[in-house]
Amino acid sequence: MANTLFDKIWDQHVVQHVEDGPQQLYIDRLYCHEVTSPQAFAGLRARGIKCFRPEKIFCMPDHNTPTHDQDKPIEDPVSKTQVDTLAKNAEEFGLNHFGMLNPKNGIIHVVGPERGLSLPGMTIVCGDSHTSTHGAMGAVAFGIGTSEVEMVMASQCILQQKPKSMRINIEGKLGKDVTAKDVALYLMSKLTTSGATGYFVEYAGSAVRDLSMEGRLTLCNLSIEMGARGGFIAPDEKTFEYIKGREYAPKGDEWDKAVEYWKTLKSGDDAVFDKELNFKAEDIEPMVTYGTNPGMGMGITQEIPSLDSIPEAGKASFLKSLEYMGFQPGQKLLGTPVDYVFLGACTNGRIEDFRAFASVVKGKKKAENVTAWLVPGSWMVLDQIKEEGLDKVLEEAGFQIRQPGCSACLAMNDDKIPAGKLAVSTSNRNFEGRQGPGARTVLASPLVAAAAAVTGVITDPRTLN
Repeated sequence: MANTLFDKIWDQHVVQHVEDGPQQLYIDRLYCHEVTSPQAFAGLRARGIKCFRPEKIFCMPDHNTPTHDQDKPIEDPVSKTQVDTLAKNAEEFGLNHFGMLNPKNGIIHVVGPERGLSLPGMTIVCGDSHTSTHGAMGAVAFGIGTSEVEMVMASQCILQQKPKSMRINIEGKLGKDVTAKDVALYLMSKLTTSGATGYFVEYAGSAVRDLSMEGRLTLCNLSIEMGARGGFIAPDEKTFEYIKGREYAPKGDEWDKAVEYWKTLKSGDDAVFDKELNFKAEDIEPMVTYGTNPGMGMGITQEIPSLDSIPEAGKASFLKSLEYMGFQPGQKLLGTPVDYVFLGACTNGRIEDFRAFASVVKGKKKAENVTAWLVPGSWMVLDQIKEEGLDKVLEEAGFQIRQPGCSACLAMNDDKIPAGKLAVSTSNRNFEGRQGPGARTVLASPLVAAAAAVTGVITDPRTLN
């Protein structure tokens, strides 16, 4: 019986088995941002030890960085302290650090792949749940806690229980204006936010293979929202083409050797998974969420479920969620007025996402009732936007592009949605207060966000072009 790809990568990185306990796993890459690293550095300092392999560690601020006036001191004292502390810690411990205004700075889960730091066959960790994003490169990538960050800094290893394996096959062709974000929201609506708990997910099938690398990064980013430990996609020619020539990618003979190895990274034809699920691409339409967790999603033309369709045990939380959102059971969301639109985050802050948004708003004008925040995931993305002239298209339609950062994905910087306001957001979570105290969030793709931005209401993008 052949191994799954997950087994292959995981087992190659096991240093030792702890009797009646976890496995000691070697880590190829550790990413650090400003929020979950200070205590880890303090722990090393208290023990008088250094980072074991500092060249494997890359640091950058993203959660707390403002998305305007980055050349000026950060006004919020908490954000300033966290960003400054990361810079000092990186210098003290001799680590790679891409600070604010550094051309390599951006959201850590955008920068890793675009710089060639995240490669097939790697084990990758970060003190951030959306580390699963890097799985699109054919890596085993997952989020860890702050004490585990310290563990990796000190030893380049981590103690982990091996998750179970799941394969999700999506066959067929995605329909018009259906994106990777819609695929992820669809899977969550079917599996719920706990449906993949305890598993590491491999995405497969013709619809997954057809996705661009940016689309694959979006799909893997949202694995954690199904409860999965992580999600990944077997590398293929599309992966290799994406990586080739990037700054930290192998070069020359090393590139040829790497690709030869990467081509072996796939599950065997007779590999057996602990769980396997199958879906049809044709069943997926542009999606929106209606509740306060990412699993509360539906096709944009559908209605919020009726109360009768909700199991008795879940009715109270269902009604509580709708009350927070200001929605009703059985309601359609098409035509619902929108206050804010957010394009960005480690979910949808890449160049493809800006191309999609621009394709909808070109020749149109931003709705007067909408405040729009368009935030690139990195300085590299911002450069691409300008090179392709997308900035001109967006500006002519009444939009402004901000500087890179996590922005309105979470309420850790200045970009907070005001209480009671409804935001159509391309980010990854719609929890109560996630985008600001009292903010209401509808998760959607860049195409749905763009349609809302120019019409002022939740709109099916398929009706605009």
